[in-house]
Amino acid sequence: MHIEIYSDYVCPWCRIGKKNLFDALADWTAEHGIQPTLTYRAFLLDPNVPEQGSPFQDWISRKMGGTAPSERATAQVTQAAAAVGLSMHFDRISIYPSTRLAHRMLAFTPKEHQSATVNALFKAYFEEGIDIGSIDHLMRIADSVGLEDTDELASKLLLGDGEDAVAADLQRAQRIGVTGVPFFVFDGKYALSGAYPKEDFAALLNRLAVDSPSGEA
Repeated sequence: MHIEIYSDYVCPWCRIGKKNLFDALADWTAEHGIQPTLTYRAFLLDPNVPEQGSPFQDWISRKMGGTAPSERATAQVTQAAAAVGLSMHFDRISIYPSTRLAHRMLAFTPKEHQSATVNALFKAYFEEGIDIGSIDHLMRIADSVGLEDTDELASKLLLGDGEDAVAADLQRAQRIGVTGVPFFVFDGKYALSGAYPKEDFAALLNRLAVDSPSGEA
């Protein structure tokens, strides 16, 4: 089985959806003895945010239509995150960053480190309020998950390397009709759009197992 995950690191529902998927996968893998392969694909919630980012409170107030609606939205997502064991601290976030650099960094991240890197990016932003649009902060995150030669990685990013990979993901998303994230594609034929609960992911995984009785799921 192969799963494609379209997400953005400033999307709280992407973090929740990924957690629910991985919780379902842990049970499913234990039962079936099959470890699915993963591809993380880039998506930009706000492709127009400047390279240096925008003040978070200004950005979310514009997005939600005012301070009161934005406070209700962040309270709702904080509660939803807590229900699945995740922390969200929107009060610590001062910058809404451009995530293009972070997506480019993941393009150079070895497969075995990608899930840990994605988790670290989510945690840095939503729990610590770190500006993940900053190359210095990204290199600290890369170092924390065990990526080697972060100096070379930083040089590649400063030269613009990895942009082709991000552009390809964005074009692919547009081609298959991804208009919001999280968006999950299973074996290129089943899709779920949104932060579905663990049980819904489990139901789809079981359906895929039935469709592939030979053990090729």
